[in-house]
Amino acid sequence: MNEYPWYEEVSVTAPLTQGDIIESCPVLVFDTISNLAEIQNDDEYAERLKESIAVETDRVIVMTQACDLEQNKVRNVILCPAYIEATYHSQWKEVQDRNGQKSNSETWRRFLNDVKNGHKWNLALIQSRFEGNVQTPLQIVDFHEVLSLPRDFLEAWIRKSGNERLRVLPPYREHLSQAFARFFMRVGLPQDVQISNLS
Repeated sequence: MNEYPWYEEVSVTAPLTQGDIIESCPVLVFDTISNLAEIQNDDEYAERLKESIAVETDRVIVMTQACDLEQNKVRNVILCPAYIEATYHSQWKEVQDRNGQKSNSETWRRFLNDVKNGHKWNLALIQSRFEGNVQTPLQIVDFHEVLSLPRDFLEAWIRKSGNERLRVLPPYREHLSQAFARFFMRVGLPQDVQISNLS
């Protein structure tokens, strides 16, 4: 028995918390807004934005801190896409091929190792699980896409779905949260600290 399991299965009625993986979650996305230069007033900007709203279903993971959810301090829940490795791999391969770069299995394995070791700032890996009622292959969380849904809506939708879900457990969910924070706190300095004049 693993002393520090990655996951637990939680029932549909379990309170929402950090690290919950939600399958086929409806999220708001924005289509491209064309002809922005032609907009004449503020109302038209708002109208164009409303018209660009679309709904898609994504596999997501809850990134909002567990303590904030437990103490009801948030109205909206922060989510990030959690891609199945095979899905992400096919998208990655398309980009590699389009850019004339290698996309063989060795290059992919190197890429995954870079993600695992924190060298791909916008990505993080979550372990596969092939036991119990709810299973998952290796997953890649992408911090470039930060989504948000009202907590009430998300909890109601989860109950209606009737599906058990996987929850990433400590310390892995905190490790994921730390990777999320590192992605946002990157600071590139215009000039490095100079140490050549030390005696």
